[in-house]
Amino acid sequence: MDVAAWLQGLGLGRYAPAFRDNDVDAEVLLRLTAEDLRELGVASIGHRRRLLDAIGALCAGVPAAAVTAAPRDAPAAAEAERRQLTVVFCDLVGSTALSTRHDPEDLRELIGDYHRAIADTVGRFDGFVAKYMGDGVLIYFGYPQAHEDDAERAVRAGLAVIAAVSQLPARQDLRVRLGIATGLAVVGDLIGEGAAQERGVVGETPNLAARLQALAAPNTLVIAEATRRQVGGLFDLADLGPQALAGFAEPQPAWRVIGESGVLSRFEALRSGETPFVGRDEEVELLLRRWQQAKSGEGRVVLISGEPGIGKSRLTAALSEHIELEPHTRLRYFCSPHHRDSALYPLIVQLERAAGFARDDGPETKLDKLATLLAPAAEAGDISLLVELLSLPGRDRFAPIELSPQRKKERTLAALLRQLEGLARQQPVLMIFEDLHWIDPTSREFLDLLLARIGRLPVLLVATFRPEFQPPWTGQPHVTVMSLNRLGRGDGAAMVERLAGNAALLPPDVIAEIVERTDGVPLFVEEMTKAVLEAGAERSREIAASVPGAGLGVPATLQASLMARLDRLGQAAKRVAQIGAAIGREFSYELAVSVGELAEESFQDEHADQAAAH
Repeated sequence: MDVAAWLQGLGLGRYAPAFRDNDVDAEVLLRLTAEDLRELGVASIGHRRRLLDAIGALCAGVPAAAVTAAPRDAPAAAEAERRQLTVVFCDLVGSTALSTRHDPEDLRELIGDYHRAIADTVGRFDGFVAKYMGDGVLIYFGYPQAHEDDAERAVRAGLAVIAAVSQLPARQDLRVRLGIATGLAVVGDLIGEGAAQERGVVGETPNLAARLQALAAPNTLVIAEATRRQVGGLFDLADLGPQALAGFAEPQPAWRVIGESGVLSRFEALRSGETPFVGRDEEVELLLRRWQQAKSGEGRVVLISGEPGIGKSRLTAALSEHIELEPHTRLRYFCSPHHRDSALYPLIVQLERAAGFARDDGPETKLDKLATLLAPAAEAGDISLLVELLSLPGRDRFAPIELSPQRKKERTLAALLRQLEGLARQQPVLMIFEDLHWIDPTSREFLDLLLARIGRLPVLLVATFRPEFQPPWTGQPHVTVMSLNRLGRGDGAAMVERLAGNAALLPPDVIAEIVERTDGVPLFVEEMTKAVLEAGAERSREIAASVPGAGLGVPATLQASLMARLDRLGQAAKRVAQIGAAIGREFSYELAVSVGELAEESFQDEHADQAAAH
């Protein structure tokens, strides 16, 4: 059972992330209580009652739709939606040959294992298995719940599917080929009846994914150009060149995914590197003052909060640029949305990078590099603990230390702190810890210990996070909290002009239109400006000047992020946004409740629920 889809069917899809983050699967769902729901963040009494009734119906085997007596939001789950979708098409290689070599019952068991492996793997990345077609599987990312990184999730899931299927216990190796495409589609229509019922998708995206799958060699993954743009430099890719595909008038660019790239920073992987830096002079000055204080031996911490795309990572990059000629050690740590349950993941990756691990290094080579890195500051047993942390075979050189799990964790954290202190004795240290909203609990414990002693070290810790993360370290004398605001109109216009390279290429009315539409979010400014310039790329950049304001659609790179925000708001709020998209940026309350099927009482109830949740 797909818990996220079940919540969407109740019109309560906004709670899907909380259920997912707390590991509420189909089995746990049946045992939830009102108190559990309250802890999951379901503040509305009406929503808790609706969920408990639906859970009771599940236990009794009654369809949820029969319990919810035509709830206000329920139709949305059955209504088709236009949204950006990343589609994965997976096919089992040599299935016909398998059918000739296996008894039907054995083949049924084998195909069942294959389907379960895909469903389990895709579920870890919040994908939606839309349809099983014998040995083929159709998978959506971006429906029923959108994420800002759906294309990345799809590629990671595809690589994981290849690994999972190849490890299935079978009398011969099983291999798959996958194709991935991203684009606008209409998805959600219920097609068929009974066991054959499915949620259909209309558009060229699934067709493109299927055609790319046919291009893939066994155990490889091929992606379309739009998907490649979305994943940026997160993966190493091989350019397959334009491919003539059945049903497509023009050759389609295709890329084979080799594996994860060595790019550590999501900002560097997903941005072009040409992002202008405007409107943050005061913030940079504050960071430089804190750096001067830290260099004197009085460590400082700066916590930078801001919404996605507001420029947090760009600000840390600007600080690094300002002090790059000064003697110092820079340590960079990156939390990942895909490793929130991996203990000390940011510190492990940083150690591997600092030691200089290469993809083709063997275990002994890695041990040598790690020992060289750690030896100057290590105490007895430290290297053994960190070798185990990095999952390296220590053998006789660094044999595992026999300790209880709790004691081993404490000793490991102490060893990591000693390494930092050893570096700080040599020269000042700049620590950049990005995306704390994705931090794992053990890494957070490390930061707790670090902040308790950083005041006596020449260390500046700069940590970034989104507003939903509540840092526990505020109020301490050596901690500064910085909240990044959106750019003003003048700074937004300056950013557009610098991105364009020559202000004459974009007339003032187009620049004003971009600034108006992007609301001062630097990421939106950058992507919208690029979209306008690329609209005339076939002939010359000057053509962009003729793009009318009405033609400025939402760039594909922002579709997933905006859709994810809308999905978190819930169905009623999404309908208000859809009404607004048709009317314009500003509209009255009276007009909103008089258009479409949004009744006034449902609008008021939704507003009350949102207020209760906050």
